[in-house]
Amino acid sequence: MIEKLEMFLALARERHFGRAAEECGVTQPTLSAAIKQLEDQLGALLVLRGSRFQGFTAEGLRVLDWARRIVGDARAMQEELKAARHGLTGHVHIAAIPTAMAVVPLLTRPFCDQNPQVTVTVSSRTSIEILSMLENLEIDVGITYLDNEPLGRVARMPLYRERYRLVMAAGFPDSPGDPVGWDEVGSLPLCLLTQDMQNRRILDARLAGTGAGGTPILESDSLITLMAHVRTGRWASVMPESLIEIFGAADGLKSVPIVDPGPGHLVGLVVARREPHRPAIAALLALAGGLARDPGIDR
Repeated sequence: MIEKLEMFLALARERHFGRAAEECGVTQPTLSAAIKQLEDQLGALLVLRGSRFQGFTAEGLRVLDWARRIVGDARAMQEELKAARHGLTGHVHIAAIPTAMAVVPLLTRPFCDQNPQVTVTVSSRTSIEILSMLENLEIDVGITYLDNEPLGRVARMPLYRERYRLVMAAGFPDSPGDPVGWDEVGSLPLCLLTQDMQNRRILDARLAGTGAGGTPILESDSLITLMAHVRTGRWASVMPESLIEIFGAADGLKSVPIVDPGPGHLVGLVVARREPHRPAIAALLALAGGLARDPGIDR
């Protein structure tokens, strides 16, 4: 049953029989037969079929919820038994919003030091992608905004508040005052993240109504690309303080505080609501519990 549910979840992720079969390492007829056997066992049609995958029936969507829980619990059980025999092993996949990447090493370095047999993958994803991947068991932990857009059915753990500064090259023409208001920020030639990024939506809300526009001249889904353009002296950007600390101000850059920047948005870990968690995830959560960077966070 567990193996069939795993294939069912792969089909939900890929929404294509051939790609789902490839993910599971089986042939397409084998995957199709396993799904049909699952339907026979449960006595319900789960998948809408035609010449290609067409979606799930209402019963299929309910089974999908159960499959995520059952497979997640089965993986946690297997890892717990393995940890009892061999210590903490395995793999942890973390997906983080781009603006949180500078903070991820504060978590991964001590985790890897304490658990040398566990490997870690860190991926950069949008906040929406993180929630989808978490739901579909494609990642183990997400790092995203906790207090701006709906999160759904996840457990959350705050880490820090994201606060913003204006960033520009030292020789930026018509350099604004220090500090600078949002209306002045909106009048500058800006390069910002693309609109599929929640950070961009947050900044758009801050810039709205300033009367200065605030529409960026250049967009990218890469913060490195944005910083490279800032260094040319042609563009300015608005970035979190944590990233500015990483890039540094000594290399021809300067950052300017923003008047009334707001309280900052809460960023933290999100994981599936499941008890007990896989041992590696539980260890990561325990470590994160002591890493909150803002003493004012309500934990």
